[in-house]
Amino acid sequence: MFRNMQISVLSCALFFLSFFPVSSGCAESLPRRGIFVMALDEPCALSSRQEITKLVNLAKRTRAKMIFIQVYRGNKAWFPSLIADSSPYKDCLKNVPEDPLRLLIKQAHGFGIEVHAWFNMLSLSKNKNALLLQKYGFGILTSNLREKHNLEDYKIDNQYFLEPGDMRVRRELSGIIEEIIRSYPGLDGILFDYVRYPDKNPAYGYTEMNMERFKRMSGVKIIKEEDETWKDWKRAQVTETLRGFIDTARRINPDIQVSATGCMPIQRAYYEAFQDWTSWLNRELVDFVIAMDYSPDHLEFERWISAIKNKVDDFRRVKIAVGAYKMGALPGEFKEELRFSENAGAGGCVIFHYSSLLDNPVLANMLEEESRF
Repeated sequence: MFRNMQISVLSCALFFLSFFPVSSGCAESLPRRGIFVMALDEPCALSSRQEITKLVNLAKRTRAKMIFIQVYRGNKAWFPSLIADSSPYKDCLKNVPEDPLRLLIKQAHGFGIEVHAWFNMLSLSKNKNALLLQKYGFGILTSNLREKHNLEDYKIDNQYFLEPGDMRVRRELSGIIEEIIRSYPGLDGILFDYVRYPDKNPAYGYTEMNMERFKRMSGVKIIKEEDETWKDWKRAQVTETLRGFIDTARRINPDIQVSATGCMPIQRAYYEAFQDWTSWLNRELVDFVIAMDYSPDHLEFERWISAIKNKVDDFRRVKIAVGAYKMGALPGEFKEELRFSENAGAGGCVIFHYSSLLDNPVLANMLEEESRF
């Protein structure tokens, strides 16, 4: 009789679950809307208690549940660091009586808003005086085969890019990641941006260390740009660099959310930036990817997103970045892209960026009006 009761209870449970499915993982529980906050905004969002409160209030009003606050850019840190240049952090401290990022986390958490540290990893921006360059020289910058005479010759798309296949780069950046996660146990997540090769004239990777490692691992003696083995190597370096960053983060805080930005369209990411970000999702390397879809044409915007759907196992783990910075004069396009993003079956959208909403209240009002919460 007891066995019959067990079977009956099990049958009822299965019947119940068939109508009320349980959430399959953290992807479904992720908030649906976020905001990018740039460190170089004037004034900086971390520069005073007033600015921090203003940011949190705007997030509340626009129903954003995630703040992606840029705290590392161009080898400069907006948090205490012994590896990066932390002068921006010290400047913020002059006007804030306590650690600004810690204050933001506390205020945001009071309203159920997550805070994710946004890191620009392999870009030094225009920083000629980066501490990494002072320590290691130009050899850590990714390079094409054109002759180089000075630092300016390494500039790509008006910025300097670090070589993902350089183990020194990985070690130094992992150290910076360790610093922030140890300093801020309240962080909800960390977003890894610029984990890629530069995609403008994409024949890069010709640094001494990267080429030596490739030849040793592959057995190839002469590197040819069109060789698929070389291209696969560069793609693997980008992925392994990201994996190292994630391993560092999760070793210190196993529960922290890890995410990355993905270039768009998807062909550009894979063939030019050597960024195989759909595999990062399918192999569960990251919790989610933010697809940087910044086309101001909503039809193109939708085509780029639709092309992703059959390449990822779980589209809910994709968040769609909407380029508000391009649509101050195009509120209709902004509304179309916002609606598409929040109804496409993705994990939601992230607005790029905060100051664009401050400069264009019409867009901020649309976010409030178009809320699905």
